[in-house]
Amino acid sequence: MSFPRKDYSQEPQKKTLTLGQAKVKIAAFCAYQERSQQEVRDKLYSYGLYQDEVEELISVMITENFLNEERFAEAYVRGKFHLKKWGRLKIEQGLKQHRLSANCMRLGMKEIDPDEYWKELLGLAEKKWATTQENDLFKKKAKIHRFLISRGFEYDLVSNALQEVASKC
Repeated sequence: MSFPRKDYSQEPQKKTLTLGQAKVKIAAFCAYQERSQQEVRDKLYSYGLYQDEVEELISVMITENFLNEERFAEAYVRGKFHLKKWGRLKIEQGLKQHRLSANCMRLGMKEIDPDEYWKELLGLAEKKWATTQENDLFKKKAKIHRFLISRGFEYDLVSNALQEVASKC
């Protein structure tokens, strides 16, 4: 028994929005939370708009203060550091994916206090040390080291934090 093949040649057309409809939707999109220009650009293209319309709407959102890349960078850094406990390297990579300028990235990274950063790293290292079930000290350090590096913390800081945590135990 054979089944008829589905015809994929006729893909459904995306519903395109007018410029006015897109402006209302994108204003609500930006008002909900801070957005980067790249996020807004991608969303507008998904509405079926052309490049000149997209760039025009982005400039309108900037002049009406719905879109501000410096504000986005600061909010992104605060959220990823305080809530997700990410390190500087991982946060910088995330900012690069949003295609922010180097100046905006630098301003955003100022949101991280160095003392608070060290305390957060030590706290994560201590917590992971307590929960890691490994008898071999070398393997335990290696596991925790990999974990902290994957969180985006710098190699030398991770090594110092692990030395401090290991000396306490």
